[in-house]
Amino acid sequence: MQQTACAAAKQALRRVMRQRAAARSAADTAASSRQICAAVIASAQFQAAQTVFVYVSVRNEPDTAEILRSAWDAGKAVFVPRCGKAPMMQAVRIHSPQDLQPGAFGIPEPVARCTETAEGTQLALAIVPCLAASHDGGRLGHGAGYYDAFLRNSSAIRLCLCPAALLCDAIPMDAHDIRMEYVATERGLFACVPTGQRTKLV
Repeated sequence: MQQTACAAAKQALRRVMRQRAAARSAADTAASSRQICAAVIASAQFQAAQTVFVYVSVRNEPDTAEILRSAWDAGKAVFVPRCGKAPMMQAVRIHSPQDLQPGAFGIPEPVARCTETAEGTQLALAIVPCLAASHDGGRLGHGAGYYDAFLRNSSAIRLCLCPAALLCDAIPMDAHDIRMEYVATERGLFACVPTGQRTKLV
């Protein structure tokens, strides 16, 4: 199958962003992660949500462990991804870190005893990862399409975690790609607005 221009542009941008992420120091990555997650936890979007869908972080992604702990402490229902054959993904409820074990791609996933799932329409907030994001809500993932497929049928607020160093002016987007409503960086949480309009902190 011939690769589309958009797909080729995404692959090229992924290479750049992976190199940029790898070049960040461990100290900068850790500090950035703490600030990003603190901004999420303090946000009105997180505080108001009673059902949250949160990715489980790996490698140099913003570490979502504190977001998960804060959600449990606040009595929220917490759901995390369980991946099947791409792009199939379930939102499965977990109650503690002990409900996780290494799964697809080495990413922690719910253990077999966790069977409660939620449809996208039952979730108030979806916190998703990225390789890069843009101010107009563009999101660059790893290319498997899990989150786009899941969010397509979801009414959850879409919030992406992205270090400021990985923000881009624009992300190549196909018609089926799902835009974010908010992006959290270490500088704060901002609402995504169309290109050409000023982004504001919220």
